[in-house]
Amino acid sequence: MSNYEVGIVGAGIHGASVAHHLGRAGVATALFERATPAAGPTGRSSAVCRSGYTNPFLARMARDSIALFERFGEEIEGGDAGFDRTGMLYVHRAEDSGAGLDELLASLTAIGVAVAEVSADRLADEHPELVIADGERAVWEPGAGHADPVGVTRGLVDDARRHGVELHTGTAIVAIDPRPAGGATLRTAAGDVHEVERLLIAAGPWTGPLLRSFGVDLPLIVERHVVATFGWGDAPKLPYVLGDVRGGYYLKPEGPEQFGLGSLLAEPEADPDDFQEEVGGDESLALVEPAVARIPGLAAAEPAGGWGSLYDVSPDWQPVIGEVAPGIHVSAGTSGHGFKLAPSLGRQIALLLTGGDHDPALAQFSPDRFATGATLAAGFGAARILG
Repeated sequence: MSNYEVGIVGAGIHGASVAHHLGRAGVATALFERATPAAGPTGRSSAVCRSGYTNPFLARMARDSIALFERFGEEIEGGDAGFDRTGMLYVHRAEDSGAGLDELLASLTAIGVAVAEVSADRLADEHPELVIADGERAVWEPGAGHADPVGVTRGLVDDARRHGVELHTGTAIVAIDPRPAGGATLRTAAGDVHEVERLLIAAGPWTGPLLRSFGVDLPLIVERHVVATFGWGDAPKLPYVLGDVRGGYYLKPEGPEQFGLGSLLAEPEADPDDFQEEVGGDESLALVEPAVARIPGLAAAEPAGGWGSLYDVSPDWQPVIGEVAPGIHVSAGTSGHGFKLAPSLGRQIALLLTGGDHDPALAQFSPDRFATGATLAAGFGAARILG
C-alpha cells in the first residue's frame, strides 16, 4: 500500500498540468493513468490556442497559458510545445453585437489581449477569399495559434516526475472509496491499493462513471466530435485559424499542405469505450459545405481523412471544478476548451487542492452550480465552444 498527499486520476493535459504544479511545490503526488499520458482526447485535440473567451477568468487562463506555450522550452527542460502563432479570425453574426461582442472586445483589451475588429474595407482588401454577409463582423486576435497537445502534456508530465511526482501508467483505477476523514482509498485493476489524503479526478470522458462509482452524479455527458482533414489542392491557403460563428465550424492549418475542420456546435453523445474513430464521408461533407459557403475557393480542396475524438461536456459548456466529497475534487466538463486553459488553470487547481491562495473566480465552476441553478452563460448562440 502506498500513501500520497495528493492523487490524480488522469494524465491528460489537465491532470498533467496539476501534477506539474504540485511537483514544483514539493507536494507528494501520484498521477494515475489507464494508458499513457495524452492517450485519450488530449492527444486528439486540435489544440487551437486563443484568448477570446466571454468568461473573464477563462480568458485570463488562456492568455497566460499561451504565454507559457511561447516560452515552453525555457520553462520546461527539454519541452517543446510546438506553438505556431498564426492569429485567429472570428467571423460573427450581426446578432452577436447584442449578445456581448462589444463587451468581449473591451474585456479582452482590458486584460492585455491584443484583439481588434476588422473593418469591412480591410476584410475585402486583406481577405478577398472570404464571403462576408451584411451585418457580420470580424475580429482578429493576432496572438492566437495552435500547439502540439502531446508534446505539451508529455513535457508537463516529465517535469512533474523530475520534481518527485510518481507516474503510474497502464494503471486503471477501478474503485474509489472515500475516507471518513477526507481523501480516498484507490484500488487498481491489478489489485494495488493507494491511500491519498486528497484526490483529483481529471479523467475526461471517464470522469462521470468514476464519480458515480461512489455515489456522486454530475450532469456530464460525452460527445463525439470529429476533425475532417483536407489537402489544400488548388484552394487558397489560409495561414490562420478561422472561427465561423454562422457556419458553426473552425478551420485550422494542419502543416503546410492540409487543413482541418471541426464543429463549434453540440454533437451526438458517445460511449468513451466504443466510438467511431474514423471520419465518415458524410461528416466531412457536413463540415466542408459551410466552409465553402464562406470561402468558395475551398471547393477545390481534397478530402484527406481525419479523426474522431471525445469531449466531456457540462450543461453550460463550462468547466466543472471543485470538491464533490471531503478531500475529493473534480476537474472535468471542459467541453472542448480544455487544452488551451490547462497550464494556467492547473496552477489554480493545485492551489485549491492544497489550501493555497487560489483565484476566488474559480468558485463559479463549482460542481453544485447545476443543483442551485447557478449555471454560467457563454459563447454566441449555438456556438458554445467559443466560450
